Amino acid sequence: MWRHIASNFLTFFIVALFLLVGGIGWGMKQYSAPGPLEQAICFQVDRGTNMSRVASKLVDQGAISSEFIFETGADYSEKSHLLKAGSFLVPEQASMEEIVSIVTRGGQNTCGTEVVYRVGINKMQIQVRELDPATNRFVELVNYDPSEVETPAEYTEVREASDTRYRVALAEGVTSWQIVNELSAIDILVADVQETPPEGSLAPDSYDVTPDTRVSSIIAQMTERQSAIIAEAWAERADGLPLESPEEAMILASIVEKETGVPEERRQVASVFVNRLNQGMKLQTDPTVIYGITQGEGILGRGLRQSELRGETPWNTYVIPGLPPTPIANPGRASIEAALNPDTTEYIFFVADGTGGHAFATTLDEHNRNVARWREIEAERASDN
Repeated sequence: MWRHIASNFLTFFIVALFLLVGGIGWGMKQYSAPGPLEQAICFQVDRGTNMSRVASKLVDQGAISSEFIFETGADYSEKSHLLKAGSFLVPEQASMEEIVSIVTRGGQNTCGTEVVYRVGINKMQIQVRELDPATNRFVELVNYDPSEVETPAEYTEVREASDTRYRVALAEGVTSWQIVNELSAIDILVADVQETPPEGSLAPDSYDVTPDTRVSSIIAQMTERQSAIIAEAWAERADGLPLESPEEAMILASIVEKETGVPEERRQVASVFVNRLNQGMKLQTDPTVIYGITQGEGILGRGLRQSELRGETPWNTYVIPGLPPTPIANPGRASIEAALNPDTTEYIFFVADGTGGHAFATTLDEHNRNVARWREIEAERASDN
């Protein structure tokens, strides 16, 4: 009898073991298999929640099929305690394993509402936008100039939400004074910068921020990034350039930045100034005259007068030989790279061509014809208005 009982127990144990192993294998397969989500969603993890509540919420939204497998997988991978609050994009058919990784990896929110403070050459715009999970594209909710209109309700509402993301985006060619002035005016930032950083030392780019970020912290990031960019570009510069230092390269890059907004033209524009420097010609570029007038504090807002073109300032390249003493703006990476690796041309002149770009010339006669054509375009536009 005991032998029979022992035999039955062994059989039961073996069957149970096979069922257990099979169940574990099935659970692991389910954990890593594509999930039931038919369309991407923006999933919000609330502060103070736990993996059990997250699992329940995911089931309700049709993202997973089993709370138990989801929680067990998170526990087994030792990620349950890494749960992060925020809004996260969960793609269609994401597996439970992928979702656990999404809600525990940390970092910035990957969906939801974003406020972008865009610091431009002429003004600042505040844009409120929301990521559409279905298309993975942002939908603009409001876009306004804070100096011209009252704060819209859409902005106030997202400011009160805990999962709103914030970013400052600075246009290439803004001056250091503009950057400090505009950043200090943003309501979520702490204005703690009293002195204007050296012109050209700040990298115009996009920077993630949070409420109560200090402006000095953003300036430090911009300075570090710009230093890295110029160091890399200087190390990879073309041979034979009439530039003695990274500082001179930054000055030339800032002029290139202010002279053209057409990406394809940057290296051509840089070649004109390099050719002029090599030939001992004055650079004769209007943006340097403007900087001598404004010192980078705001925009001129009108055309240059003949007296200003002849006026002596340290930056007026119609008067001074060579490069001005400092950059005239903060150039972006593309202009820095263009200044240090210009096209090989014989151009020494350029003028606007009416399309947003420029007409380049190697001789004064050719340049004068291009200027005459530009004057005709200006006259035609004036008569149309």
